[in-house]
Amino acid sequence: MSFAEYSDCIREGDVAIVYLSHDSMMPVKVQRGAQTQTRYGVIRHSQDLIGHKYGSKVSCSKGWVFVLHPTPELWTVSLPHRTQILYTTDISMITMMLELKPGSVVCESGTGSGSLSHAIIRTIAPSGHLHTVEFHAQRAEKAEEEFAEHRVGHLVTMRNQDVCKEGFGVSGVADAVFLDIPSPWDAVGHAKTALKRQGGRVCSFSPCIEQVQRTCAALTDHGFTELCTIEVLLQVHDVRTVSLPLPDFGLDSDPNEDQNQNQNQSSPASSTTIKTTTTPREIPGHTGFLTFATKPRT
Repeated sequence: MSFAEYSDCIREGDVAIVYLSHDSMMPVKVQRGAQTQTRYGVIRHSQDLIGHKYGSKVSCSKGWVFVLHPTPELWTVSLPHRTQILYTTDISMITMMLELKPGSVVCESGTGSGSLSHAIIRTIAPSGHLHTVEFHAQRAEKAEEEFAEHRVGHLVTMRNQDVCKEGFGVSGVADAVFLDIPSPWDAVGHAKTALKRQGGRVCSFSPCIEQVQRTCAALTDHGFTELCTIEVLLQVHDVRTVSLPLPDFGLDSDPNEDQNQNQNQSSPASSTTIKTTTTPREIPGHTGFLTFATKPRT
């Protein structure tokens, strides 16, 4: 099992995603002889998981669950939170706007809970590399353990340092830089140093517009071009089946027929069934602003 490659069967040591419902999933490290308690009953790793195929349906005493192969998308909705994380809506925009592809070299700060890190690793595998920096020592140590456990450690270098003072630890190698820190304007110079001489892309995530203003000013001062700030708001429409009555325009009626007789005769109104969508009652609010810029070729 690897977050960057697909495996058919579950093996000991894998991290599998147990699907309980569409809004409830949990990661489980598969160990021989171990058991995992769920609301539907116990999962016995040796009998129910090891040797079975990913996607299998596991019967429990009070119901059943599915065991899924881990992906960055599933990890985002089931990971243990150490910090606020980025979700798929923003992650998809970041990977596209940074023009990431297999073989890309990316610098990231801060690592946090590793939600974006796993998505970047999957995108740049098998020949790319991620240099990620985390200021908090315990979070950096835990993230490094997870990368090794998920068998993507060879694709990432973890550093515990202050990116605003010490930078990313590399220079002239990155195709893209991502910043998710309280004062990204202090790291713009280090981001420029990390990017390749032929240019590259940089992205900064900030929840406040004042942070965006200071970051854009710093990017301009360091010669970045094509500045663009966007906010991504997800609106999921609910698809429903509704039945609508068909109006009777009287086109087939006999004008000479007694109107009173028509009123006394009751006939069921005809109707049609259609698919329609309705807007959600609650819309997720603001998460943050994504600011993108380009380092020109030097």
